[in-house]
Amino acid sequence: MVSRSLKRIASRCWRPSFDGENSCKAGDANGRVDGLLWYKDSGEHYTGKFSMAVIQANNLLEDHSQLESGPLSSFQSGPYGTFVGIYDGHGGPEAARFINEHLFDYIKKFTTENHGMSAEVINKAFLATEEDFLTLVKKQWLSKPLIASVGSCCLVGIVCSGLLYVANVGDSRVVLGRLEKAFKEVKAIQLSTEHNVRCESVREELQSLHPDDPKIVVLRHKVWRVKGIIQIARSIGDAYLKKDEFNKEPLLPRFRVSEPFEKPILQAKPSILVQKLSPKDRFLIFASDGLWELLSNQDAVNIVNACPRTGIARKLVKAALREAAKKREMRYSDLKKVDRGVRRHFHDDITVIVLFLDSHLLSRASCRRF
Repeated sequence: MVSRSLKRIASRCWRPSFDGENSCKAGDANGRVDGLLWYKDSGEHYTGKFSMAVIQANNLLEDHSQLESGPLSSFQSGPYGTFVGIYDGHGGPEAARFINEHLFDYIKKFTTENHGMSAEVINKAFLATEEDFLTLVKKQWLSKPLIASVGSCCLVGIVCSGLLYVANVGDSRVVLGRLEKAFKEVKAIQLSTEHNVRCESVREELQSLHPDDPKIVVLRHKVWRVKGIIQIARSIGDAYLKKDEFNKEPLLPRFRVSEPFEKPILQAKPSILVQKLSPKDRFLIFASDGLWELLSNQDAVNIVNACPRTGIARKLVKAALREAAKKREMRYSDLKKVDRGVRRHFHDDITVIVLFLDSHLLSRASCRRF
């Protein structure tokens, strides 16, 4: 049986909604909008509290995100836990929105079939979501060819039975705040593996996968890009770099690769980490790369550790915006007046979810038999 206190949050989800897009079936009414900022200052999840915030920079918001807390399978008996998803789209919002609407359902489906959570469950959910989106692209691309150039990073965190699962394609990031008693401070520990070709190891991986293509990664204007086009080496979507059938008209020439290819240039297979949570683990910061371009891991952890929990995601977003304004030698108050679209010249869309980990709830959850 699930305890009464946990039943209260057994089927809640939160998904930010902008400009009339479909809001979540529950919980969105508790979020607030302030201009280009959406935020939910405080809520409960299975093993503690959380805070969420999103700031829009693009004409259309390309970040999507969700938090689901409760059953992680089709069985009300469990397993129970918390699911966090950060989906940083590029080329448009369609892929990120698609992941937001389908990935968690696949997690539940495969957890049910597997009779429990596992890395394989998450891997299968990522690949099934990818396959479905590419099927959608195939149906639409003659009438809507740009959909073949739309993709998304995908960062997932799952807290279940005392374990933390982190899966990622692209360059969103999750950072753990862990108490180091010997130093009397909370240290930042990056848990996600990023797939951005600015990293030498990612370039080497691509070169090993494509040994016959000397131009698989190209340095242009001091920026490394896959085929001179995109910086990430893994994604969901980006069909034009996954299947050669989309590397032709009616897709615009700027998205086409000059030579045909037989195997996908980008991958959708996630890097997955599984680790046991410790009483020293205080919180997790999930964010799209728009935050990490402006704040270091330790700076973000220091802000969360030093401030009240309520509204902490919004505070992180504001700290990042202050850094963006500082870089352009302008006042934060002036940056706030810049409208979406133009705002993209100052910073990216930014999504932040801070998940607090209360040790007594973690202990009870890890000991519970489902």
